[in-house]
Order: sequence, then C-alpha cells, then structure tokens
Amino acid sequence: MECHSNMDGDLKAPVTAYTNDIHSRHGFSCADCHGGDRNADDPEIAMSPSKGFKGKIARTAVPALCARCHSDANLMHRFKPQQRVDQLALYLTSTHGKRLAAGDTAVANCVDCHSVHNIREVRDPQSPVHPLNLPETCARCHADAAHMAPYKIDTNQFAEYRTSVHWEALSKRGDLSAPNCASCHGNHGATPPQVTSIAEVCGTCHVMFEEQYNKSPHQAAFASMGAGGCTVCHSNHGIRKPGIGMLAGAGSVCAQCHDATSTGGVAAAEMARLLTKLDTALDQSDAVLKRAHDSGMEVSEAVLRQMEGRESLVKALVALHAFQVPAVAKPVEQGLAVAAETHRAGEKALRDRDGRRIGLALSLVTILITMAGLWMAIRSLESKAGAVPKPAGR
Repeated sequence: MECHSNMDGDLKAPVTAYTNDIHSRHGFSCADCHGGDRNADDPEIAMSPSKGFKGKIARTAVPALCARCHSDANLMHRFKPQQRVDQLALYLTSTHGKRLAAGDTAVANCVDCHSVHNIREVRDPQSPVHPLNLPETCARCHADAAHMAPYKIDTNQFAEYRTSVHWEALSKRGDLSAPNCASCHGNHGATPPQVTSIAEVCGTCHVMFEEQYNKSPHQAAFASMGAGGCTVCHSNHGIRKPGIGMLAGAGSVCAQCHDATSTGGVAAAEMARLLTKLDTALDQSDAVLKRAHDSGMEVSEAVLRQMEGRESLVKALVALHAFQVPAVAKPVEQGLAVAAETHRAGEKALRDRDGRRIGLALSLVTILITMAGLWMAIRSLESKAGAVPKPAGR
C-alpha cells in the first residue's frame, strides 16, 4: 500500500480502489490474494516467489484463488453465517467455468462480474452485481458483438430485456426481486435454460401459471415440437406486458399457430370475449363508483367488494394458461356477478345523491319563498304604520 500509493496510473489504481473493498473492511490485505511475506520490509523478500508471492494472477487461476476463502465454511461464517460456500462448484458447472477449464480465457470469471480491488457487497447499489446493475454487467460481454462473435451468440439480449416488463419492474418501480439475468440463467452456475425446462424456470416465480400450463394441451404439444414453453407466447428477454389482445385478432400470439376457424382459434376468441366482458364490466363499475365517491357518497363497502371482482379477473388470466374455456369462464362469471352488484351500489348512491340534491333544492326554494313572504309582510306592516295619522299637537 505504501509503495503503490506513490506510483501512477495502473500501479496506483489498486490502492485507491481497495479502500472501498469489502475485503479491506474485514481486515484482509494484499498478501491474502497475492501472497508474499506481509511482515518483511525488504520488497525483494516480501515479493519473493519462495514466500508464495504470485504477483499478477492468471485468469485461469482466479476462481480457485477466490475459493480458498469462499469455499471455506468456517472462515466465511465468521463474517456471514448464512453465506453460501459452493460458488466454485457451481462455477465449474457453468458455461463460463467449462470454457475456462478448457483454456478459454475470454470467458467471465469472478473478477469480471464482481470487480477486482473494489469488490462490494451485492446489496451495495454501487456493486456491479447489485440487482439493478447486473443486466448491464452481463451486457459488457453479451452485448459486445466482437467479443461474442467467436461463440456465435446473439448480442441483442440486453436491448430486448430493457423493453420487458421485468426491467420496468426493476428499474422504474424499484422492485429488486424482479427477474434479471441471474434469476433465469443462474449466477455462479450460469447456463442457458434447456428448452424442456423453460416452464420450470419461469415457474420459480409464476407458480400458478406453471401449474395451469402443465395441465394444458400446449405442454405436450410444445414438448413434442421441442419448443420452449412460455417463450413461445411471451418471448424470452423482451417480455412485453401481456394483454387480452394476445388471444384474438390478426396480430395475436394464438394466430401464429391457430387460424380463426380452428378449434384453438375459436377457443382463443371465446376466452378473449369473456375476459373483455369482465374487464369492461369492472371498468364501468369503477367509473360509477368513482362518480359516487367524488360526489361525497359513501361507497367504501362497494369499492372493497370491487377488489374481489379484480381478483376474479386475475384468476381468469391465470386460468387462461390451462387453455380451456370452462376454466376461464368460471372466474369470469364470479367477477361479472361482483361487477353487477357494485355497479348497482354505485347507481343507487348516485340516485340517493340526486334525491338529496332535489330535496336540497326544494328546501332552498321553500326557504326563499318564506324569506320573501316575511319580507313582504314586514313591508306591509311598515306601510300600514306610515298611514296612521299622528295625534293633534304632536
């Protein structure tokens, strides 16, 4: 630290960066990674290979070097009792690890993702593997056409991901649990999901959707075609916000496989009709309730009840993945019953409002007539008083 702080450029950079490193905060020094005699004053002795000095670490040696500590449960549990210690084992199963073991030094290892001398905790917003930063970290390689050319891998994943509902939830709504690259591909054991396991990967978050999909005719059909389950309809990296428009119409997802007159096309159109009917009914009920609420009417109970109708719509959208019309029709019918009930409650509140307004208007008219009558009576009395002759002598 003393020597390198007086140097320039790349020789000084590690010292500057290490002040923010998690290892520095926990008392680890340069020698813990680079070896050598940390107690020797003579640089030649301190940096002697006989003292275990390694100098610059070869890329192929980085994972094993990190694992000296990170695979030691007793050591790691001193700092984080729940810290996993299987990162190296997972890395060796990954595409990165296998290629590195084969001598390909261009693939990612620990320092490419976590950095080198300024390694931060994952929860640190400045960490390159913080959930919000991880997609861009992966993109440093996977969006680089020249870097990926030898592997014949597309480089559009990051651009597509930034159009997805997952990125919107992560970046705009601040939902750090929203899927990023590692959620689907793994982190240390990163590998592309197999076609046959895509539904299971998506199902780690979308549990109920997976259950319905596994009951559907699509599960067997897609498996027999070698198609990737969820990605057939929703894509993979560029997942758009799903909607009823995916079911019916010329641009629908279903139309890619089913023409409008086929069994599948007819079923898709019917499910779209049911979902649209419920969505429209709920919107109409919402509008009526809002008018009533804005008019000062008490409709809180109906508003709460309306939430059950919205839940029925969600259930219908989940049931949609079974691709059976009756499965969708049941929650739709329940939702329509709720929408009708809350719509009636809103209309009743509006009628009560109108009745109150009419009553108020009549009351105001009555008051005005009464006031006018009083005024006329007073004027009449004043006129009579003015017409009475005064007594003589006064």
